[in-house]
Amino acid sequence: MRRRGGAASAAAILGMVLVLAGCEGVDLPAAGTEPSGSAPAAGTGRAVNPLDNPDGTKQGLAPLTSDADRAEARALIQKVATKGRGPKTGYERDKFGYAWMDSAPGGVPFARNGCDTRNDLLQRDGEDVRFRSGSDCVVASMTLHDPYTGRTIDWAKSRATTVQIDHVMPLSYDWQMGASRWPKGKRQDIANDPLNLMPVDGPTNGSKGDSGPASWLPPSKPIRCSYAVRFAQVSLKYELPVTTADKEMMLRQCGG
Repeated sequence: MRRRGGAASAAAILGMVLVLAGCEGVDLPAAGTEPSGSAPAAGTGRAVNPLDNPDGTKQGLAPLTSDADRAEARALIQKVATKGRGPKTGYERDKFGYAWMDSAPGGVPFARNGCDTRNDLLQRDGEDVRFRSGSDCVVASMTLHDPYTGRTIDWAKSRATTVQIDHVMPLSYDWQMGASRWPKGKRQDIANDPLNLMPVDGPTNGSKGDSGPASWLPPSKPIRCSYAVRFAQVSLKYELPVTTADKEMMLRQCGG
């Protein structure tokens, strides 16, 4: 068995070699930055077909390209109920619990794992994830392949708002479509359910607001059918209808 002292000695010798070589071409961490040895997460950055990810625990949102997948997508969307959008009266974000709570009561994935929802989602979808020193939860930096724009974003916590967590089915929309009558626990679930959450480009998320698919779709056209599928998956899981215009637009994105 190799003793730890051997590794330490090897590191010391390597350090001396670098000093003697003048450290040319060696990037050393600046003071106050995350150490390069911060533990990386296991994410690969490979997006998953939403039809193969019904609980939202797998990475990203891959395009649906085959005729068979698009037919399955239309069949799923056809199951979604429709009704008119109700008033926004009484809506407040806090009615769905405080942002990114780890204690949603309904058994949604990742709940009560000791890490808040936002960091759970950054770990799920990020590539080359690194954590804040001393933490196995708080993401300090990562690379995100943003499904909504098709861009690759090199993100760091110091620029937190460049990546935001989108509620695919917006909370205000949920409220107007029936969540106003739910018990608070169910609202906390939909606000923290990974099925309804997607880390994306911040400004793009800001442009969405509380729009449904008839008013807003991701700028990247190849992902729009997948987005419609995810919207439908959330709708069906929580028995929330969508507007007729939204359902028609969702079907259209998948060739219907």
